[in-house]
Amino acid sequence: MITPPFDYVAPQTVAEAVQLLRRHGDEAKVIAGGQSLIPMLRFRLLEPALLVDINRIEELAYFREEGGFLRLGALTRHSDVEFAPGLERRYPLLVATARVVADPLVRNRGTVAGSLAHADPAGDWGAALLAAGAQVVLTGPDGSRTLSVDDFLLDTFTTALGEDELLTEVRVPVPPERTGGAYLKLERKVGDFAIAAVGVQVTLNAAGECTRAGIGLCGVGSISLRARQAEEYLLGRTLTEDVLAEAASVAAEEADPVSDQRGPAEYKRDMVRVLTRRALQQAVERARAA
Repeated sequence: MITPPFDYVAPQTVAEAVQLLRRHGDEAKVIAGGQSLIPMLRFRLLEPALLVDINRIEELAYFREEGGFLRLGALTRHSDVEFAPGLERRYPLLVATARVVADPLVRNRGTVAGSLAHADPAGDWGAALLAAGAQVVLTGPDGSRTLSVDDFLLDTFTTALGEDELLTEVRVPVPPERTGGAYLKLERKVGDFAIAAVGVQVTLNAAGECTRAGIGLCGVGSISLRARQAEEYLLGRTLTEDVLAEAASVAAEEADPVSDQRGPAEYKRDMVRVLTRRALQQAVERARAA
């Protein structure tokens, strides 16, 4: 299918991009990788009058650890995370997530921020960043504001991003010592959206007890979900196999899947249980080895 007609502009600064968004409102859409936006244009699900291409904004092209956060500028590609030297040792959850996003073509072009802003409930980054306790920086005419990913994701394809705001940065807190993470995804074929997926990050104290737990669920609700009751269950406990199995069962009950072409709801719920237990096992092993 051919996209509807639109005007195109490629600003070179964040300020210029924000002014364009302010001037054109809901008639403008931002494009970076275009891996979510272009298919929606081709199917006429969106018909913006203006595309604002941010790829020439050099101030958004960064990916570094600074000030207690791993900071991903809006132009950070999935493959930047996947192949960053040494990143897997400290951020195994992020690297594991990047590896299963779609296919290499998409990973080389698509951006972490763009995927998150798209807010597809079957998109991988929402669940992973919820588990990691991540934040987003939104920049508009009146300056910047920071939100947790929990507060940013509102509903299917709906976020707290204003029409005149640009998602300029994703911030992931630097994990403490004895932290491990994992991301496991069940899909019909490689590169497909998830039937169900789970992102996990846990931190242990010197006695082996859990001091922080993050569990994000993908593809089993109208939005990426945090399994808060399962997280709370883990806190203060030594993470034995029985404890992990019970937390996985709690997470499965927190899921809200629907039956569709990818499978019946109860199958998806059971897969949340299986994936959560396995992801927790991997995360705990990594935390103990850290």
